[in-house]
Order: sequence, then structure tokens, then C-alpha cells
Amino acid sequence: MSEAPDICPALTYRDAKAAITLLTEAFGFTATAVYEGEDGLVAHAELSYGNGTVMLGSSGTGSEFDKLMAGSGPVGVYVRVRDVDEHHARAVARGVEILMPPTDQDYGSRDYMARDGEGNVWSFGTYAPGGAG
Repeated sequence: MSEAPDICPALTYRDAKAAITLLTEAFGFTATAVYEGEDGLVAHAELSYGNGTVMLGSSGTGSEFDKLMAGSGPVGVYVRVRDVDEHHARAVARGVEILMPPTDQDYGSRDYMARDGEGNVWSFGTYAPGGAG
């Protein structure tokens, strides 16, 4: 078992169930935990990709995090993937809005960018922060 990641982006969604579907089906994340409240809203979910994790939940739950995130804008998340073109093709096949097709960058990475249904920008590429990997 690998060590848990030290940094986990946390997002809120008006439709967290749709976000989970997009992240798992179009972007290849694995839902490792999904907890719903009695109201059917997602109280907390954890989705993994490689050794990273994204946590998310439904907005409108009334939790302290939900209150603090109220009115926050979209975020950007970068995810390192092994095969950018294959990952991109999977997202395109599922109708994801692509903002930038796979592009070779001057710094040696190959990246593409997409937007989820609530405006968050997801970047996928080969760049390894700190020169790792």
C-alpha cells in the first residue's frame, strides 16, 4: 500500500454526482470513497489517480467547508498522466470540453486542458513538479 498523498485538492460542486461521473469515466479517476447524506447530497468523496487524491462534495450541504467555499470561483488542477494523447482521446470520446489539445511545451511536457461542467480547469500532462519521475 502506498503512502497517502500529502496534498489533496478539495472542491465543491453543485452536482457532485455528475462531477464524480465525469472524473471517473472521462478522466480515469477511481472513486475510493463516496459518502452521501440523508438528503442524497455527496457529503464527502475521494477520487484517486496514481498516487494523488481529489476530495469533493456537494455545495449546499451546510457544512463548515461548504459555507467557507460559498461563492468561490473555479479552480485549476494539474494531473500527471503517462499517455497524454490516450487520456485526451478518452475525454473527447465522453464529450468533455477541451480548452487546449495535446501540445508539446517548451519546458518538455506534453499537456492538454479541459473544463468540467462547473467551470473547473483540469490540466493533464507529463510534467513532474520538482523533476520527479
